[in-house]
Amino acid sequence: MLAAPYFTIESFESLNSHELYAIMRLRNEVFVVEQNCIFQDADNRDQSSFHLMYWQGENLLAYCRLLPRGLAYAEMSIGRVVSAPSARKSGVGKKLIAKAIEYCHEQFGKGPIRIGAQLYLLRFYASFGFREVGAIYLEDGIEHIEMVL
Repeated sequence: MLAAPYFTIESFESLNSHELYAIMRLRNEVFVVEQNCIFQDADNRDQSSFHLMYWQGENLLAYCRLLPRGLAYAEMSIGRVVSAPSARKSGVGKKLIAKAIEYCHEQFGKGPIRIGAQLYLLRFYASFGFREVGAIYLEDGIEHIEMVL
């Protein structure tokens, strides 16, 4: 029987080696290998962010980082949103974003949240109340659009 999935949230300093490895492995699996993007994932923003993880046992099902105001945008932000290929179509992405919005407000206070969303996920983020701002742009060869909640 599978263990019930659960969330953890940690500052960078509080991450243990198992958590950090699982995060970097999942981000590389999806962003570098699956999406075929050669980019510098280690961007010096992780150290100032909170890391939201959705686990089932030892398996990291989904992850994102929560960035304080002024780190990526003037507003607080959610970034590096990723779900394990094996967990897709199970609702983990919806659970992750709902919890990320909640934790952003807990960690950084009330206020707008800005994201740089991959364009194909526009309707997904809009379902949480995010609205498009600005023009479509290319980042690492993938169309993105900024959105604000």
